Amino acid sequence: MRVGLAIAAVLFTTLFLLPFHLIFLWLELPWRNRLPRLWHKAALWAIGIKVHVHGAPEPRRPLLVAANHSSWLDILVVASVVDATFVAKSEVRDWPVFGVLARLQRSIFIKREERRQTRGQADEMAMRLNAGEAVVLFPEGTTSDGNRLREIKSSLFASATSAAKSASEGVVHVQPLAVTYTRIHGMAMGHYHRPIATWPGDLDLLPHLVGVLKAGAIDVDVRFGDMVEVRPETSRKHVSAFVRDQLRSMLETSLRGRTPS
Repeated sequence: MRVGLAIAAVLFTTLFLLPFHLIFLWLELPWRNRLPRLWHKAALWAIGIKVHVHGAPEPRRPLLVAANHSSWLDILVVASVVDATFVAKSEVRDWPVFGVLARLQRSIFIKREERRQTRGQADEMAMRLNAGEAVVLFPEGTTSDGNRLREIKSSLFASATSAAKSASEGVVHVQPLAVTYTRIHGMAMGHYHRPIATWPGDLDLLPHLVGVLKAGAIDVDVRFGDMVEVRPETSRKHVSAFVRDQLRSMLETSLRGRTPS
């Protein structure tokens, strides 16, 4: 019954908001980036996920948000607190349901394995950034188990230095964002129960989706970190190291419930 009610609530919200969203997309109105936040908030409520926000998104633009990645739920969570466009791997475009949602949210699809397309993909991200859109990037390149941070790929920050070259003030703001699944039914998850929410990628999507719908009552921490300014001459390795240290610190704070030493 719980799964059926959650699906029904999401479908009702989708059917109600979709016509408005299509009009906003067609007319290229600002609400084409704002309306998805309402949908994601409603979807999280229906699923039973409560988001606890610490800090706030950087108000200045261009803005590139660099978030850790442990589940397909991250998209819903981040999009519920930031009016943003996401960078996704190309295969997501063809996923059932999620692929359609990603296209409606004007996601930027990239092929990381094809290096000859890297420049063009960075240019597209730079164009979106300089158009005033907040762009969310998952610099680990894949999902983790939610208990640790994978290696940060510095090459994915090429869009920031590229956008800085044509930005009005010659700078792009990069802000780390940590997403951590912490509790289920009010009790700490720990390493054993965290896979209820996290999706490392080697699991089938549909069973995991059903498992989340059945579980419900999941708490997630969203922490906005300090911003770093990126200019055309800024080293991508410097940016990736800054993002890595910020994400590790914020994850530790949420996972352990204390500020790391």
